[in-house]
Amino acid sequence: MAVLTISDTRTLDTDTSGATLVERLQRAGHALIDRAIVRDDIAAIRAQLQRWLAQPEIEIILTTGGTGFSPRDNTPEAVKPLLRREMDGFSAAFHAKSLTTVGVATMQSRAFAGQAGDAFVFCVPGSTGACRDAWDGLLELEFDSRHRPCSIAGALPRLRDVCA
Repeated sequence: MAVLTISDTRTLDTDTSGATLVERLQRAGHALIDRAIVRDDIAAIRAQLQRWLAQPEIEIILTTGGTGFSPRDNTPEAVKPLLRREMDGFSAAFHAKSLTTVGVATMQSRAFAGQAGDAFVFCVPGSTGACRDAWDGLLELEFDSRHRPCSIAGALPRLRDVCA
């Protein structure tokens, strides 16, 4: 897995959202292959994602930040053209979960996910709370091959037989 924080202001020392995702994915037994922070710029976001998408060992990319409505929130515009399929269910599940924690403010998020090549990209808001909402009870189960009905593992080339 790889974690990308999209922010004009965060550094590795101040990136609590990216750190939350890293901590949770490692605690669940997943390997963190890379982590980066890029400014909220369409070209910068795409360039980093394309580098990772070219690496077959990176099957899942988690992004945090840039999913709101401020003029500098460019994650959907940067990522969606790279997707060959969108995972509408992730957005629906994320909003249902975050409705219980932030209420109707969840409508201000453009969280989404999809498949780019053989990899999956999950884009969540930049707050630590949103990263917790996305991981706890959603992504943690989706990335666990033991979870039934079958998790995303069955859609990854090296794991397609796991859920057969």
